[in-house]
Amino acid sequence: MNTLDKIKIGSTARVDKIIGDSPTKRRIMDMGITKNTEVFVRKVAPLGDPIQISLRGYELTIRKEDARNIRVEEI
Repeated sequence: MNTLDKIKIGSTARVDKIIGDSPTKRRIMDMGITKNTEVFVRKVAPLGDPIQISLRGYELTIRKEDARNIRVEEI
C-alpha cells in the first residue's frame, strides 16, 4: 500500500485509509478525501510540496505532510 505523496503525476489512485490522529483525519475528510474516493494527481510543486489533486469534480492542493496520512492503491 502506498501513500498519496508517493503517487506519480498523471496517475489515479483510490483512497484506502486515512491514518493519523483524530484532528488530522477530520481535517482530511472535511476536504472531501474519504475512503474509496478516486484521486488524480495533477501536479507536484518543484520541491515536492504542495501536491495538486483532482477529486469529486474539483481541484485541491494539499501539503505533502497530509498526503503521507492518506493510504491509497493505484488504479
